[in-house]
Amino acid sequence: MWNCIRNFVWGMIPVLVMIFGLWNNALAENFPQYAELHDFKLENGDVIRNCRLAYRTEGTLHAEKSNVILVSTWLAGNSQELIKTGFIGPGKVFDSSRYFVIAVDAFGNGYSSSPSNSASQPGNSFPQFSIRDLVRAQYLLLTQVFNIPHVRAVAGISMGALTAFQWMVSYPGFMDLAIPICGSPWLTSYEMLFWSAQMEILENVGQCKGSKTAMKVLTPLFVMLAWSPDYRAAKTSLDDFPSFLAAEQEKFSQYDAVNWSRQITAIKNHNILKNFDNSRKKAAAAVSAKCLVILSGQDQIIRNDEAKSFAELIAAKSSTLNGACGHFAFLCDQDHLKNTVHDFLSEN
Repeated sequence: MWNCIRNFVWGMIPVLVMIFGLWNNALAENFPQYAELHDFKLENGDVIRNCRLAYRTEGTLHAEKSNVILVSTWLAGNSQELIKTGFIGPGKVFDSSRYFVIAVDAFGNGYSSSPSNSASQPGNSFPQFSIRDLVRAQYLLLTQVFNIPHVRAVAGISMGALTAFQWMVSYPGFMDLAIPICGSPWLTSYEMLFWSAQMEILENVGQCKGSKTAMKVLTPLFVMLAWSPDYRAAKTSLDDFPSFLAAEQEKFSQYDAVNWSRQITAIKNHNILKNFDNSRKKAAAAVSAKCLVILSGQDQIIRNDEAKSFAELIAAKSSTLNGACGHFAFLCDQDHLKNTVHDFLSEN
C-alpha cells in the first residue's frame, strides 16, 4: 500500500510542477508588479498619496545591468498591452531575448495610481500629474527598486514617446539611446484643439451623464483622427458603420473618464522646453543620448514637423513608417518598426 502511495506521489510531482508553472505564468501575465513610491510629490506641489507605480519585465537582466530598455505606455494603455500587441517579447520590437525590458504603466491608466483606483484620492480629487512627474517616478523605479544607474535605452509610443522626449532632457546622461515613436517634444495649437475638444466632452458630458456616456460621446472624435481618412473609408463601409461605431463606443466606454482626462491634461501640458526658457537650442544642448525619432507619414494626432525639427537640432536619426493607418502606423507597420529599432540598437 505504501509503495502505491509513494508511486502516486512521485507520479504527481511533474503534474504539480506543470500546474504551478501555468499558475505562475498566469500571475505574471495578468498582474503587474508594483513599486511603492509612498507620498509622491508632484511638480505642481500636489501629492499622490500612497503612490504606486505598476510595471512588468521581460527578459534577463545582465549581471552588469547594461541591457535595460525602459518602455512607457501610451494613452490609457498598460504594460500588458505592449506585450500582447507584439512590441515586447523575444524577437519583437523591444527584443527580450537580448534586453531586459521594463514596461512602466503611466499614472492614470488604472494600474499605476489613478483616479479609478485611489482609496484616498478617488475620482476628481486625484491630483493632476505631468509628463515630467511620470519620468521622475520611472527614474525612482529604476534607481531605487532595481538599483540601475544607467539604461541602454528609453522608448515609448504615442504618449510614451512624449515621456521618452522628456527623459532626454530630465536625465540626459541616464541612457545611451532614446527612441520616441509617433510623439512630439512639444505640442502645437493643432494638437491642442484635439485634446481640448476631448476635455470639453469629458468635463461637460461626464458631469451630467457619467463616465461611460462621456467616453461614448468622445469615441467618434478620437477614432476619426487616430486612423487616416483613406484607411477608415476603405475598411468601414456605410452599411457597416453603425455596428463599427457601436463596437468602438462599447470598447471606449470601458475606460474611466477621469483617468482619461488626467492623462490628456498631462499631454496638453507637455513641453520639454519649459525648463529651458522655451529655447529649443538650450533644450537640444542638454541632450546627450543618441536618438531615433520614428514618425507616421499620415499622423493626424501628432504634427511631425516639431519632432523633425528637434531631431535636426540634436543630429538625431529619423525614420517614417508607412502612414496608411495614420497615428496607428506603429500597429500596421510593425515589421518595419521592428527592423528599424533593431538596426538602431545594433548600430549604436
